[in-house]
Amino acid sequence: MMNNDIYPEMIKNLPEIEIALDGVRGWLMQDDAISAVFFELEPIGKIPDHSHCTQWGMVLEGKMKLTINGETKTYTNGDRYLIPDGIVHSAEFITKCYVIDFFADPNRYEKKEKTSP
Repeated sequence: MMNNDIYPEMIKNLPEIEIALDGVRGWLMQDDAISAVFFELEPIGKIPDHSHCTQWGMVLEGKMKLTINGETKTYTNGDRYLIPDGIVHSAEFITKCYVIDFFADPNRYEKKEKTSP
């Protein structure tokens, strides 16, 4: 059973990322060399092929398929993956997923603009 409050308040107090995908939220932690995103992903289906900097991640909860350089594997709780720099990959979120991804680029994601109440 999934825990609706998997991320503690200290994570949810981080800045949210700007992302144009419905059903995807992420909280950003970054320094001068890398960034980390604590993702909460609804079962939105497939994210198309794309590439970017090196990415290392781990599934905290949920089930997803990840295709890296043409090879597809299913990942679940505790599974880790590494996507080397520039390698084409895609993802499919089968259930609601909580994933932590580290990127070898401190600016992989922008902070969401804060809106006034």
